[in-house]
Amino acid sequence: MAERTASPTLLPGPDPTRASGHDQVVRRRQLRAAGILLLLQGILMEGLVALALPVLLILGVAPDDLPTGIHVFALPYLDDNLGVMMLMSGVFGALRTIGAIGILRNRQWGFALSLVNCTVTLVLMIFMLPAGVADGLLSGGALLLLLLGRFGRAEILPEPRSAA
Repeated sequence: MAERTASPTLLPGPDPTRASGHDQVVRRRQLRAAGILLLLQGILMEGLVALALPVLLILGVAPDDLPTGIHVFALPYLDDNLGVMMLMSGVFGALRTIGAIGILRNRQWGFALSLVNCTVTLVLMIFMLPAGVADGLLSGGALLLLLLGRFGRAEILPEPRSAA
């Protein structure tokens, strides 16, 4: 008879099968909320920006030709390359949406992809002010929900036993 091997886990942590029923429900809700938040961010904030690029090009409006005095981002380099930024937004939006779908389907790859997406967004948000503030709030909130959903109330170190 073949031995059952434990499925690989992304991060060491508590055994989800040992959590109480209430804890499991709370953790599933946290992961679902993170997935929905990431899905909305991927589609509405990043996907729609990327979909606007072909519309602008069809209308004959060059995204890189902003009128002087209008600044979308804090860094002039990003303003000068707005078309590429819009295209990059589509890549981020697609990856964020795929990760959110993975989370909503309870897949570890979705969790891992979303952790990477949230971390990268938090690092890059400072360069994309003022829009980066909204990205940071959404990604930071989703990251917090992902970690709460994964680790729940697990302790970092076990409590020391009394010598009594």
